[in-house]
Amino acid sequence: MHYVDQGEGVPVLMVHGNPTWSFFYRTIAEGLSKTHRVIVPDHIGMGLSDKPQDADYRLSFHIDNIERLVEHLGLKDIILIVHDWGGAIGFGYAVNHLENVAKIVVLNASAFFDPRIPRRIRLCRGILGEFFVRRLNLFARAATLMTTVTRLPKQARQGYLLPYGSYADRVGIYSFLKDIPTERGHRTRPLLDSIESRLREVSADVLILWGKKDFCFSEHFLDRWKGFFPSAETRLYENAGHYILEDVPDEALREIQEFVR
Repeated sequence: MHYVDQGEGVPVLMVHGNPTWSFFYRTIAEGLSKTHRVIVPDHIGMGLSDKPQDADYRLSFHIDNIERLVEHLGLKDIILIVHDWGGAIGFGYAVNHLENVAKIVVLNASAFFDPRIPRRIRLCRGILGEFFVRRLNLFARAATLMTTVTRLPKQARQGYLLPYGSYADRVGIYSFLKDIPTERGHRTRPLLDSIESRLREVSADVLILWGKKDFCFSEHFLDRWKGFFPSAETRLYENAGHYILEDVPDEALREIQEFVR
């Protein structure tokens, strides 16, 4: 597992989703590392981490890897930041280690079952999914164009695509898509349901920063988070999409800095 580890102080663990990698957190990682110890891993199969072709990529695998990383680094009283499918992974860790998570920042994410999955994502899970996602790299490429309100600069688009240059490199991206539990009999559904059932056990302070123009995680998901954490601080950004840290990086950093102070 590749991970960034910089700065000193209270640890901030940032958990990314799909098809991003630690690059997604670069702006707030730099800002927070001035006052905190910042740890930003790439999930196995993603980013600059190893990409074994025969790994059993599922939610439990990623949660176990985060748990081992936390133990390896001896992280205590963690501030957790999650995005996208990193929400299920991060909260999967949190519900099993309630005493070790002090604060949580949620950025356009989910950690519960919901049937509202965009058609474009369902297409990438279908019969032609592997061809679209692994052969043509359409999922990662499309993400650089459809996840922000403001067009990403060329350098940023190249950054997001950097680790995914070949069919083999995209094994994690496709595996994440297949692991979305759209039906009750899906192998990951019981674990996701278990995480959802324990969300209200989380006593950590919660900050929710949400991009309103997210084609995937709409305000419906934000409302569900508010149901689980009614006392959470919430900010809704009218001019931000799914990659909220690309659209409002400075605003998000200020809010997070104030929250973790």
